[in-house]
Amino acid sequence: MPWSTYVEAALTRENARRRIYLFLVLTFALSAVFWVLAGRGASVPQELITLGLMWCPGIAALVTMLAFRRNVRGLGWQRGPVRYLLLSYALPAVYAGVVYGLTWLLGWGALTTERVPEGQPWPVSALTNATVLFLAGGLLPALGEEIGWRGLLVPQLARLTSFTKTALISGAIWAVWHYPMILFAGYHGDTPRWYALLCFTVMAVAMSFAFAWLRLRSGSLWTAVILHAAHNVFIQTIFDPLTRDTGFTAYITTEFGIGLAVAAVVVAVLCWSRRGDVDGSASPVAPAT
Repeated sequence: MPWSTYVEAALTRENARRRIYLFLVLTFALSAVFWVLAGRGASVPQELITLGLMWCPGIAALVTMLAFRRNVRGLGWQRGPVRYLLLSYALPAVYAGVVYGLTWLLGWGALTTERVPEGQPWPVSALTNATVLFLAGGLLPALGEEIGWRGLLVPQLARLTSFTKTALISGAIWAVWHYPMILFAGYHGDTPRWYALLCFTVMAVAMSFAFAWLRLRSGSLWTAVILHAAHNVFIQTIFDPLTRDTGFTAYITTEFGIGLAVAAVVVAVLCWSRRGDVDGSASPVAPAT
């Protein structure tokens, strides 16, 4: 291999490290403002605080790219293969459906239709909400986070290390970023904080394998945006409202229960088994053919 190739590779790795460092510093600095607002119960509407917080990684990524490249190309703006976009939407419906379906079937929680419009079957209502809420309220917040986490962080990490470490590192950072909201604000379930923190961490780190695999395999940021938005919509606005607590339900369901944590680990193992599809890519920005 020519010496110039080694030099170019070294410069690429060093640039990746610098982009990661700047991105993380900006993300956590910007996020601190919204963590304080949420923790102090500010008069600002909670929805605005949440939206602002979710856009901190995105703004940090855009600033980082402008600082290094004077443009925002390279974040995966291209659409990518449609099959990966469809998979990103379907995946949360499958793993959430299994978790909540077993919860209802085994009596760990009960299916309730109290919030379903009268005369409308609950599956029809759920499907309608999944479509409307996904398009109306799910995509914009998810885009803010994913420009940062999977638009910038995952591809830059992939230049430095393996797929496994890329998923683990990005997942750990993503999980920790949520900790202030879990510990000091209202983003937690009805279980002890330590339990909610543990289950959420396992879920976030494990799901990062799916996020990273889809991002690197497709070359598209939009797979992560769709996966994130669909996850939030299916769990927070469809399955959770359809589930009535029977005493132990909170320990199984929601993003802070063991059910989704176990499901995410299964998804992570499946993605890890296909790591050969994406491992070793020095420039994971082009769509797979």
